[in-house]
Amino acid sequence: MPSFGCMGRRNIPSGALLVLAAGVLWGTVGPAQVLAGSAASPVAIGGARIFSGGLILAVLVLVTDRKAFRALSRRTWPPLAAASVATGVFQASFFSAVDRTGAAVATAVVFGLAPVSTGLCERLVLRARLSRRWWWGTACAVGGVALLMAPGPDVHVDPLGVALSLVAGVCFGVYTVSAKVLTGHEVGMAAAVSVTLLAGGSVLLPWTLADLPALAAPRSAVLVAWLGIAATAAAYMFFVTGLHRVSAATAGTLSLAEPLVAAVLAVAVLGERLSVQAAAGALLLFGGLAVVSVPSRTRRARTRRVRDAARYDGANATGAVKVESTTGERN
Repeated sequence: MPSFGCMGRRNIPSGALLVLAAGVLWGTVGPAQVLAGSAASPVAIGGARIFSGGLILAVLVLVTDRKAFRALSRRTWPPLAAASVATGVFQASFFSAVDRTGAAVATAVVFGLAPVSTGLCERLVLRARLSRRWWWGTACAVGGVALLMAPGPDVHVDPLGVALSLVAGVCFGVYTVSAKVLTGHEVGMAAAVSVTLLAGGSVLLPWTLADLPALAAPRSAVLVAWLGIAATAAAYMFFVTGLHRVSAATAGTLSLAEPLVAAVLAVAVLGERLSVQAAAGALLLFGGLAVVSVPSRTRRARTRRVRDAARYDGANATGAVKVESTTGERN
């Protein structure tokens, strides 16, 4: 695995693709839990997931770049602390919301609020402007989530479960903007992410240790291994690395690939049926993601102008050196 913290920006793939890759991996969490049928509580599984993912990244950093943790100076502690708290609270509130009001309602509320909370947090913290393109794409994506995850008529909506879902949606925004702030510091993001995951997992450690026998069962152990390696360590690194290239608001909207992937896997792997309403929601969600992820003509033109200007300056600088060298030889 490459060291993301040391990658130059020219070597980083498209930020949108990396964030979408994170959403795809996150979308496997629900179906994997259903397939595993673990006897452990959802909160214990969530705690084991982020704690094991943090350990994996920490070991990777210690093997590849031991000095990365030393680069986490006092300036980085505020966003690190905010991201750590948001990570732990998100896991506990989301899994508890699923337990109280069901996966459909909880997922619809969390991921309907997540891009909005991320955009507002970025506006408040980073003073970033939210484009019309982002508003239109986000509106389509949120509407798609509402249709895709709409509960059936026999589903009971628990008020406390909805409140917990709202808390999780806000936590997603806080984490995303905190991670965006960290990308502005000269720190290894693998080290920073491992700290946030370990700290967040420590908050849930009492529940995780209480269900340790259930988590040690073969099917549960395979589940935790997948969640820790792919759906946490790799997914979080894809997400924060993508934040180098896209805004926090855009990343929050692109993360809505998670419920879309979960729905596709539910149909393809778990044998569930997709209603006409859910199919329309999936198409609307996909359209919203496309609107946000594909750069506008204005942005492409601006990027091209900046790149051409850099090449022009570089060519001029090279020419100046050659002229100076030639003049020196003649003298």
